[in-house]
Parts: sequence; C-alpha cells; structure tokens
Amino acid sequence: MPLVSGMLNRLPQALRTRALRWHNNLRLRLLARQVEGQAPAEARTPPVILFNASTRLVGISLNAAFALLTGWALRLSGTPVVHFVCRRGLQPCVLGTQRDDPTQPPPCAACLAQSRAIYAHTDQAPFGYQEDAELKQTICDLPLSALMDFTYREMPLGALVLPAIRWILRRHTLEDDEPTRLLYRRYMLSAWSLGQQFAALLERIRPMAVVVFNGQFYPEATARWVARQHGIRVITHEVGLRPFSAFFTEGEATAYPIHIPDDFTLTPERERRLDVYLSQRFQGQFTMAGIRFWPEMRDLDATWQQRLSAFRQVVPIFTNVIFDTSQPHANTLFPDMFAWLDAVLEVMRAHPETLFVIRAHPDELRPGKESRETVEDWVVRRGVENLPNVVFVGPREYLSSYALIQCSKFVMVYNSSIGLEASIMGVPVLCAGRARYTQYPTVFFPPTAEAYLRQAEAFLNAERIEVPPEFAREARRFLYYQLFVTSLSFDPFLEEDGIWPGFVRLKPFAWSALQPENSPTLKVIVEGIREGRPFILEEMPAPLSSSE
Repeated sequence: MPLVSGMLNRLPQALRTRALRWHNNLRLRLLARQVEGQAPAEARTPPVILFNASTRLVGISLNAAFALLTGWALRLSGTPVVHFVCRRGLQPCVLGTQRDDPTQPPPCAACLAQSRAIYAHTDQAPFGYQEDAELKQTICDLPLSALMDFTYREMPLGALVLPAIRWILRRHTLEDDEPTRLLYRRYMLSAWSLGQQFAALLERIRPMAVVVFNGQFYPEATARWVARQHGIRVITHEVGLRPFSAFFTEGEATAYPIHIPDDFTLTPERERRLDVYLSQRFQGQFTMAGIRFWPEMRDLDATWQQRLSAFRQVVPIFTNVIFDTSQPHANTLFPDMFAWLDAVLEVMRAHPETLFVIRAHPDELRPGKESRETVEDWVVRRGVENLPNVVFVGPREYLSSYALIQCSKFVMVYNSSIGLEASIMGVPVLCAGRARYTQYPTVFFPPTAEAYLRQAEAFLNAERIEVPPEFAREARRFLYYQLFVTSLSFDPFLEEDGIWPGFVRLKPFAWSALQPENSPTLKVIVEGIREGRPFILEEMPAPLSSSE
C-alpha cells in the first residue's frame, strides 16, 4: 500500500485523481466479492432496503460509506439487503442540479459508473424516470406558493421537496421566478416517479425496515414518507460529531433526537474525556463531516478590548446557515432565522448601552457551498452597520467565538451548537430556535417569540442573571452522550480519500472485520435495524486525536 500511494502521489493532479478513484473502487469491488462469498446462503430475516441518492455523484461520501458498510454487515449476519439504486431516475437529483440553469441534465454517466463500484455484488432494485402527464399538466402554471403547498393523491409533494430546494439554491426565502418554479416542478415530478416505484418495491419484497440518508433531501424524504404509509420502520442516518462517526435513529437524524437515561452520570473518567475534547474545540481544532471550519482562531486584540470597554455590557449573537437541513426543526418560535434577527434588531436599537456582536457561522461561505442569503446581506439590507452599538463579524473572520463568550453578559443563539458550549462555560444562553440540546434543561428557551423578547429585555436590564445550576451540568451530560454514546465510530474502516474534503476510502481490513461480532459499531447498527434496539454505544475511552 505505501508503494502504491507513493506512485500515485507522483502523478499529475488530474491523473492522480483518476488513479486514486480507480484504486479506491477496486478495493470496494474486491471486498464486495468477499462479502458475497461469505454471506449466509439462506436468509434468516426479512430483507432491509438501503437508499441514498443524495450523498454523492462520484467518489464515496461519509454517508455513502455508512450505508455501504451497514449493508455488508447486515448481509454477513444473515439479513438480505436490497439497494434502491437510481438509474437516471431523478431529473435532476439534488447534487446533480445546476442551480444557475436547472434545465441542465445531471451528470448521470459519472454517477452510474460510481454506482457500479459501490453496489458491486449486491441485490439492486433500480429505478428510472416515469413522468406522470396528469401531474405535469396540473402543476405547469402554478405559482411558487401553490407549489410549496401542493399535494397530489395524498402525497405532500410540495413539502417533501422544499428542504432540498432550499439547500441546493442556498437560501431559505425562495424567489418566485421561472427557474425556481421549474426546479420545483422537476423535483416534484421526480419525487412522484420515485415514490410510485418505491411503493411497488415495498409491496414486492415486504422489508422489515428501510434505511435512508438524512430524510430531508427529496429522494430520501419521499422514500421515507412512502415507507411510513406502508407501516414500515424507517431509520435515518447522518454524520456524527466525531470524525468518521455516524448517527442512526428511527427519528429524524437532522433533529438529533436522543434519550439519555436518568441514571447516566459523568464519571471522573468521562469528565476528563469531555474536557480533552472541549480544550481542543475551544482552540478550533475539530472537524465536522471532514471539514475544518477554523484554519486559525484569533483572540480579542487591543482594538477589540477598547471597543468592548466603551459599553456597559456585551451580548454576542450567533447565527446559523439559513439553508441547513437542521433549520426546519429549529423554526418553532420564529418563522426562520432572519425573522428572529429582525425581532432582535429592535432590541439592539432600544439598548445603545449594550454592544451586540453578530457572529456569522463559519460555514456560511464555505467554498462550493456559499449561501445566497447571508447574514451579511441582512446586515446591509437592514442598515445594521449604521448602529454604533452593533459589530458584524463575518464568516471568514477567524475571531474566537469563545473569547467573545467569556466577556459576555449573556449569549443569544438560534440553534447553533455553540449555545451548548456557552452553557458549559457557565454563561447564560438565550435560545430562539429548537436545537439538539433544547430537549434538556441546558439553556433558556422560552415557549413563544413574545416570551423570548421579554426574556431578552429582562436579561439586558438585570444587574445579574441567575443561571440554574443544572444548565451547565446537563449541557456537559448531553454533549458527552452526543459525542461518545450516540456517535458511532467507523474509524476502523474509513480514512480520507485524498481527493475531496469530506470524502473517504476504505482502510485495509479483512472481510471478517465487518461481522457484527467483530465490530461494536456494526453490532449496534445491525441490532438496531433488526431488533429495534437503541443506536448507542459507549466505547472504551481512548486518546483523542487533534482533529477531535
């Protein structure tokens, strides 16, 4: 292997990429053949359907790898697996959408070539595109608002495709123009086509469960909806918080529903393990889905210190990426994050004695995933920059958010994970959107928008904010459970692919490593799918890498 890697590294970039992908796919095919040869000949359970059409075009993304390894482990345990595989069935798929020209066809040839490697030596149920002429005629002249609310033969097509539309267009507020309506119609036609073929598959093979990526993008959202209509269990998966880790759930993976047992406590060993993680996190030394958001992290310099000292108190405001798939779950008090910011703007204007620091999320302008509806746009549009008591910190400014938290009176967040960390630091947190951690007493989370604004006003006028002692304790408990119990590590099987950030390849390992009895992670996943057990596992504490 080192010899092969050395040879590949000496090739020109384009040839190196092709050679690496060929080498990675060869490893896939060889292992798939071994799994096929070792899997029990007779089925011990009803089959499981695996489906993810929104995780990759070429290469292997983390979630594509999770599904692949899960399928192999299920087969080796005696559970038949059927992969529902796209064969030009989405016109277009999410990742194959050209957002500036939705009339462009998706890159099906490259995707199909990769599918041949990923699904080698597996049972497949391919689906193509079957256009419904009646549906096409019904929606051809509808305005955007009608498309968003549209239901066809009891299937809520408008709602099913909306998160994917927002994600691919990189915005929450959609424009009612022909390109947006065209894309909406094409997604709906594809969702209906997929749904009919998936329903036929369910009737034919009667699976025990369906496993899909995410559940928010329209192909998987449609399959999930159809399966539930048939009374079939659906498991969704997403990237976990630690490198090469996954989160599996029978709920919605992007909402991260977890149940912490009442008797779960942080032992001294667990406390130390969490402190190691936090110390690295506070220095920006972490990755998420293979992406490192903070190439550096700068402390507050003398200019900042002088600015802070000119005000009676400091309140940081941490925002989110507006099109992220967590946002539909967050919008409970306010219609969306910008509606929250509009309400907070009036609070900022009413309190000139307070310095408000609006901190944009570092992922908002990630290359290749740049938002088209940014917090900076909102700042300019609302004239926020003219307020002497407001400072905007952009996503490419690597100012330490933790340094801001340390000097704040309290922190305002929508549903950012930094709210949980601020609570751990002992700082009051006023949360405006449902977050992963608001299911436990970790932050101040009022029940309505009106109550939220009253609470903000009370905090700003208070001499001192009393924080319930259980907030920091429950925040630490929740974060530990999220990190080390519900995040299932695939590290023994995966490593970065050397081509694209966030994409992976298989490490060298024997087929027997995929047997559930030889992998704690795969044992948990197989038992969770087959027997309905919780998808949780606390591994033995081990030294954390700098990337964690």
